Amino acid sequence: MTSHKLSVAPMLDWTDRHCRYFYRLMSAHTVLYTEMVTTGAILHGKGDYLSYNEAEHPLVLQLGGSNVKDMTECAKIAEQHGYDEININVGCPSDRVQNGRFGACLMAEPQLVADCVSEMQAATNVPVTVKSRIGIDDLDSYAFLHTFIEQVSSAGCQHFIIHARKAWLSGLSPKQNRDIPPLDYSRVYQIKQDFSELEISINGGIKTLAEANDHLQHIDGVMIGREIYNSPYMLATADQQIYGVEKDVISREQIINLMAEYVDDYVSTKPEHGNNRAWHVLRHMLGLCNGLAGARQYRRYLSECAGQAGANGNTLKEAFLKVSQ
Repeated sequence: MTSHKLSVAPMLDWTDRHCRYFYRLMSAHTVLYTEMVTTGAILHGKGDYLSYNEAEHPLVLQLGGSNVKDMTECAKIAEQHGYDEININVGCPSDRVQNGRFGACLMAEPQLVADCVSEMQAATNVPVTVKSRIGIDDLDSYAFLHTFIEQVSSAGCQHFIIHARKAWLSGLSPKQNRDIPPLDYSRVYQIKQDFSELEISINGGIKTLAEANDHLQHIDGVMIGREIYNSPYMLATADQQIYGVEKDVISREQIINLMAEYVDDYVSTKPEHGNNRAWHVLRHMLGLCNGLAGARQYRRYLSECAGQAGANGNTLKEAFLKVSQ
């Protein structure tokens, strides 16, 4: 069974397959999530929304939707693609998501979420998990969260990832919903105490692996999003600090060389539409050198050069020369 002690949050426009490949170079054990993919994209979209590199496992597909039949069909497709788990998005507060009747607004419909879990589990051998908030709008009592977890877990969900903020479905943008509602970690800890048989992970505002280890005294897993995206090299010691694995820490130089190879492979492949550009990969690496002398010059060089025609793995190596080792 996959250990969820540490995972990287699903982040729209950010945690694509290039980003995940980059993260996997640094940590073999951290669980990676796709960006949220909607049932409509999988069932009716023109692109291949489910492709990934085998190196990315353990890998979870985050699915957005609420039609039980469509969710079940997508679960079967995800299983065929070899995903390790499927996670239902019950936490995203954007208008676009609400209009599709999924995301955080589903917290008000626990029976519908339970039905999705039950049917998806019955149709596949892949674990189905749920990512939620602690509440929405005025439905933000502990009793409300407790009832939601109780109903959905009784349908077979064994793992909940709880973003320790409520979501305001109107009046705040998705960005504001990540910062303005106050964090309440104790509420997530209490859920773990009340449902000790369930696997409970916490998300929201966690900035370091040391903080993650503090949370792991109370709950089973920690999910970090923006902090890892902005300072990805923190993942380089995750296997050691979180999972207790004894191994050498990969250096930034090793990462640069491996990712330069990956970029060269990517840009030399001709897709059906458009071009494979180095920037698709390198945009995820802007924060790799944060904290080092020359990090600003590294970022600037990548920002200015990685989007140009002909940019390749050497562009990354040249950017890295700006950093004082």
